[in-house]
Amino acid sequence: MDHEDLVIEIHNLKTGFGHHVVHEGLNLNVRRKEILSLVGGSGSGKTTLLRHILGLQRAWAGSIDVFGQPIESYTGEKRIALTRRWGMLFQAGALFSALPVYDNVALPLREVRYLPEDLIEEIVLMRLGWVGLTPADARLMPSDLSGGMVKRVALARALSLDPELLFLDEPTAGLDPQRSDEFVSLIQTLHQQLNFTVVMVTHDLDTIRDLSTRIAVLANKKVLVEGTLETVMATKDPFIEAFFHGERGARALGQKAKS
Repeated sequence: MDHEDLVIEIHNLKTGFGHHVVHEGLNLNVRRKEILSLVGGSGSGKTTLLRHILGLQRAWAGSIDVFGQPIESYTGEKRIALTRRWGMLFQAGALFSALPVYDNVALPLREVRYLPEDLIEEIVLMRLGWVGLTPADARLMPSDLSGGMVKRVALARALSLDPELLFLDEPTAGLDPQRSDEFVSLIQTLHQQLNFTVVMVTHDLDTIRDLSTRIAVLANKKVLVEGTLETVMATKDPFIEAFFHGERGARALGQKAKS
């Protein structure tokens, strides 16, 4: 594959805390414009891997390249430029409770781009429109929002700088089935319209089924298998058997549960 088609390249990654090894010999590529889902059991290191990709933690060994450059090379002005190219949707939204919706979405624009306020207003209202919210919603405080609206505001903020790369950490966690389906549909639509690349951590089978271009399963400190849903489900492994072929998998994926 042409390196220009790769947004993230991870080679022989080794990470850990103290004497505890989380990843060892982990290899993974993320392709431009795809939606890659990171799946794994508790303690498999999904969120830890995300933190390393974001450059929030340093690896013990191996390499992570983002947009063709080692993540540790992004310092100073180069790091600021990188933050313009990616966005992050946190699991619980991570909105600032003391700021109204408008200022939550405007914050990245004010911190990174130093744009005039009239242009910031135009961008904020546009992003809120992208996620199905109105100018009236911009005046609300986070405490006034439903769980689904919190997710939408957080997504609008993640997209405020029009990123090429979007990280989603459990995007449908805490939503009821209807709101979850609506949010997945919204992400699908925006992905098709804006052509950004997505790296998503999730354990929700419906979200995995409906959003993923490819799936990477983390187990035994590395990527056990990566590929389409069909490829992953065909892999013989205890975690995959339990996760994809158990009762929950049967309900979400329309198959008969294995006994």
